[in-house]
Amino acid sequence: MSKSIANTTPYPFTFASNVPIITSNDATKTISVPITNCRGRIPSFKTSQLRSMVLEAHNDPSKIVAHVCSYDALSSKLCEEAGFPVVFLSGFAMSSALGLPDTGEAYARWQAAVDARNEGLDIWIMARTDSLIHGYEEALARARKAIELGVDCVFVEALPDRASMLRLRRELEFPVFANIIEGGKTENLSAKDLAEMGYSVVAYPFTLVAARLKSIREALEAIKDSFMVGSPPTVLSYEEVCEGVGFNRYYEMEEKYQYDESTTGSHGHQWD
Repeated sequence: MSKSIANTTPYPFTFASNVPIITSNDATKTISVPITNCRGRIPSFKTSQLRSMVLEAHNDPSKIVAHVCSYDALSSKLCEEAGFPVVFLSGFAMSSALGLPDTGEAYARWQAAVDARNEGLDIWIMARTDSLIHGYEEALARARKAIELGVDCVFVEALPDRASMLRLRRELEFPVFANIIEGGKTENLSAKDLAEMGYSVVAYPFTLVAARLKSIREALEAIKDSFMVGSPPTVLSYEEVCEGVGFNRYYEMEEKYQYDESTTGSHGHQWD
């Protein structure tokens, strides 16, 4: 994606929840910063901010924490660059494989996560269940059990349509997560529609995976076409690639902290 079109579409949902920015010099000081919606023994600014955003969306039908799912460090960085307030590293996007845990295992894992949060650093916990294949009531029971255990948000996978999604939301007065897969089993509703239905968070786990597949296939065909007729296609300029993956920032740090003050400005590449 060209840098010239990065983050040109504004993120449509605004949240009041902000983490205070603290600046300091080398001097030692004592600071006092209020942290709202903290659950763990050890507070975390970022966790509290996320929890506050989700609760804000839960209480305001005009808002929802909408985000795509990343699959590695670079795609996560690009999500941040695009202005998304949350980066969700998806297990499916990373491995292209999903597992359905046993009921007991799921409960035990949720409880272990809650205990770890309560006894240590605060983390935001979402409980997911794929148990809709056993019927709606079973999925509802597991979601309620997760809430009882102390999670922050629940996610029932593969609710098929608006009616079932509304039903779940009405039966759970609690932050609920939606998962929209283009062409998947769940009705492809807009983030605005989901917010109005009372959903607090929505993820799009296939978007970047599909974009990666499409763009790589197109690039592979384009470079094969070029083998006998000329130069390889320029998908992005060298400068755009360096900026996108963070080389420019690395070079700035290298110049700032180099041991030898003399420099040629070259980083040992053929293009320097």
